[in-house]
Amino acid sequence: MTFVQSLGAIHTVEEINNSNFLPGIKLGYKICDPCASPTKALHCLEHLLAINGSLPALLDYSDFCPPSKAIMGERYSELSIAIAKLLSLYLVPQVSTSSSSPVLSDKLRYPSFMRVIPSDVYQAQALVKLMSHFSWNWVGVVYGDDDYGRGAYQSFMEESQGKICADFEKVVPHYLDQVDVDKYIQEAANAIRSSSANVTLLILKPQLVEKLFKEMIKTNTSRVWIASDAWSMFRPLTQMKDINKVGPIFGFSFSLGNIPGFEDYLRNLRPTPGGKNDFIEEYQQLRLNCSLWPSNCTTDDVLYAVELREAYRERVAIYAIAHGLRELLKCNDTTCSSETNFPPWQLVASMRRVNFTLDGNSYFFNENGDFTDGYDVIMWKENNEERMIEPVGKFLIKKGDVEIFSEYHWINETLLSSSCSQFCQPGTVKKQSNITCCYRCVPCDVGYYTNASDQSECLKCPDGQSSLKGAIQCEIVKEQYLFWTDGYPITLLAATAIGLLLVLVSSILFCVHRNTMVIKKADGTMSGFMLLGLTASFISVIMFIGRPNEHLCRAQQAVYSLGFTLCVSCILVKAFRTFLAFLVFNPQKQHELKKLYKPLIILVLLTGAQAIILLFWLILKSPYPDTLWPGSGLIKYVICNEGSIAGFGAMHGYIALLAFICFFLAFKGRKVPQDFNETGVIIFSMLIHLFVWLCFIPIYIDRNRTEQRHIVQASAILASNYGIMFCHFLPKCYVVLWELSENSRAIILGRLTRRIRDEMVSADIAVVTVSSIICEEVSAEISPVSKDPALKSVELFHAERGGAEQTVTHRVQTRRRHITK
Repeated sequence: MTFVQSLGAIHTVEEINNSNFLPGIKLGYKICDPCASPTKALHCLEHLLAINGSLPALLDYSDFCPPSKAIMGERYSELSIAIAKLLSLYLVPQVSTSSSSPVLSDKLRYPSFMRVIPSDVYQAQALVKLMSHFSWNWVGVVYGDDDYGRGAYQSFMEESQGKICADFEKVVPHYLDQVDVDKYIQEAANAIRSSSANVTLLILKPQLVEKLFKEMIKTNTSRVWIASDAWSMFRPLTQMKDINKVGPIFGFSFSLGNIPGFEDYLRNLRPTPGGKNDFIEEYQQLRLNCSLWPSNCTTDDVLYAVELREAYRERVAIYAIAHGLRELLKCNDTTCSSETNFPPWQLVASMRRVNFTLDGNSYFFNENGDFTDGYDVIMWKENNEERMIEPVGKFLIKKGDVEIFSEYHWINETLLSSSCSQFCQPGTVKKQSNITCCYRCVPCDVGYYTNASDQSECLKCPDGQSSLKGAIQCEIVKEQYLFWTDGYPITLLAATAIGLLLVLVSSILFCVHRNTMVIKKADGTMSGFMLLGLTASFISVIMFIGRPNEHLCRAQQAVYSLGFTLCVSCILVKAFRTFLAFLVFNPQKQHELKKLYKPLIILVLLTGAQAIILLFWLILKSPYPDTLWPGSGLIKYVICNEGSIAGFGAMHGYIALLAFICFFLAFKGRKVPQDFNETGVIIFSMLIHLFVWLCFIPIYIDRNRTEQRHIVQASAILASNYGIMFCHFLPKCYVVLWELSENSRAIILGRLTRRIRDEMVSADIAVVTVSSIICEEVSAEISPVSKDPALKSVELFHAERGGAEQTVTHRVQTRRRHITK
């Protein structure tokens, strides 16, 4: 291939000489093969610059005029660096067509070096862009231990920082005769096999790549290979045995092109008359009898065996030198006016300024003496048992991105992925680990989303929308409250309707049978107020249904608090009445407390106190409709905010206090006979109320259940209401409806008489009279403490027990003696 590239340069020189580009000037050339050795390269340089067979040692080389005005080469960066250091002393222009090491861009160290290709700095950019294009961020790197390999590796690592990560990095000696080269190749092969990276970047010379591929083929290891420019166009490697087993190969080549007439030039290549050229003879033998191939071949086969487009860079380099000469020698279409024996540093300056067009493309050197056109993206496509190098895209430095030709988009679907972590699906984002390219996928929080894969951050939902955790899109947030058509509100309505129906039935029965002993004992007036309070309390439950508004939020608390307070106040009056009867054996204390027994006044005062609490609550900070979003889900709850927690607590606390007082008074009067008091139902109903609201407190203070407060409160109201209905009213309704035959004063007093007799017998007192006589005489001789018939009956019971009141016992015994006589 290097011979063909040399022929490309020779063909271009002859093309210029046969044209009128440099009128009166003929370009000549000398070719020296350094054999890939820096020492040999310096020896070649000495031969090319020698004057009279040697290089002069001068203090000032400003006027040094060697016979060779420009040097083309070297192929490898290591050799170019070696001769560039020497040429910097003489300031002879050096133009390379393949040395891409970034260090050669340093014009302080290598002021006369130029190249018609980009620096490896741009190759590193291209490599990173290629890997990013195919979503590879986890790769292995194997590079040569020479200036080119280390420079290219360093450039790649700097460019890939934060984008591409290397799972392993292996270095291989550059020289093939290195004693341990096979050992290093084996170590690199083992690292590739054991790595989780499916892509490996090889910054090696072709011979080392061949050794590494042989190791891969032995173990049938397939990877995706990224070729550096050192071997990406090395055609002999495409014909390697079992090359198709190593896997896909991608790389970059410097821009390729076709030299006009070059193929015909090669077909008719022969030495000049009388001359001898061993290279041409070898090429002719290769072309004519194909002795190096196992079968006969044609001239076209030989031409196919080399990549003629690579020689195009030699054409560009020769024209760059020629344009520098044309400017320096002040040439026009007819003549060149300046002196041809000039010091080479002048040509360096003129070449730096050239900006020319060749074959429709523009070329120039940048401030670092480099071309910045770009690279061709190439792929080694399978072609029977070999590979065929084919451009599939481009990397243009100005655009800074890789473009794959449209006809090769299928490549994306056939390649393996190579990532430290799996791609994050939509709805998740990458959370970085200690290694830049490694991460774990974390679902987006509520209110955020991602609609694409492998995103770095979640997007916030627009106003009025939200999302679930790990969502791929946002949705409109729906309002949630107790809709009239939902299941639970319907249940509440049904329970409320049943409760109101029971209140209505109880009211009718109590009104119709108001003169019966059972209703009188229950105190019809207090029972009526209780039913009125329960009606208000049941109605308040309906106000919890529907979309809350300011008036509804206020009304539901006000109606419930006043209604239920009225109901509990009535129960407290009953409990107080029973407590007074309990104090019959302490007449003085009973007399003092009897003054406080003003039922209607008690109702007004107790209910009025609740009204005052409610008034302060509504004035200071009344309940209001509020939107509650718990931070998750697509539902926002529209609820009634209690406004002032203190007001809400005072209202419920006041009711609880009344209930506790009822419980206490009823508990103290529990020994009064059940026929003449309601201590049992009072105790049980108040326990139900206190238990229900104690259960309500934990749910209320739990902020995670704030949206359920109104549901729980409505349920607690129903439970308390039904507790009072089932304890205070339904049993009496049952007695009124189904036990009317027993609903008389006579029978009740008969029960009392039997109970008195039993107790007297147990005290060894003989009772031999009829119950009506006893009851009438005792009733006549014990003055009542009140006009309340139920209270009179309870006091009668205490008088009849006798054990503590001698008057009762004495009169009973006197009556017994009278009957005996």
